[in-house]
Amino acid sequence: MNGELDALLAAVEAWPPVAALRVSTLAYPLVNAAHVVGVALLFGAIVPLDLRLAGWRHEAGPVDPFARLLIPVAIAGLVLAAASGLLLFATDARAYAASWLFRIKIVLIAAAVANALALRRIDWRREPLARRVRFAAAASVLAWLAVIVLGRLIGYF
Repeated sequence: MNGELDALLAAVEAWPPVAALRVSTLAYPLVNAAHVVGVALLFGAIVPLDLRLAGWRHEAGPVDPFARLLIPVAIAGLVLAAASGLLLFATDARAYAASWLFRIKIVLIAAAVANALALRRIDWRREPLARRVRFAAAASVLAWLAVIVLGRLIGYF
């Protein structure tokens, strides 16, 4: 890491609210729990929608009603996971920024969000869904699963 980035990350870690979070016996576990809930909401909503987009259970009906129900849940989960994740990151910013696992996780999050935004641009009412839609939906499930696994591995490596 370069000196300026290291100084910025050190300042983030030293910011009084972050320092208080780091030593709190209650706040840190609550933020951590919020992160888990956010990930659960996101992944729990993404998987059934993506599986449906990938062609699974097409007899369950059109994709559009699933999307209207699950996309707001996924967005709420993403916002909660991102906000709480930023707080968790801030408590040990230099170590996380130096972690290759963390950097890969961030790249995969960006790719998964970009993929989700691209999938939002399709017309889900047209059946059968195009092969590229099925591929993008399957890639989404795999990307978010990889993000979860990397998130868990960061604590151990």
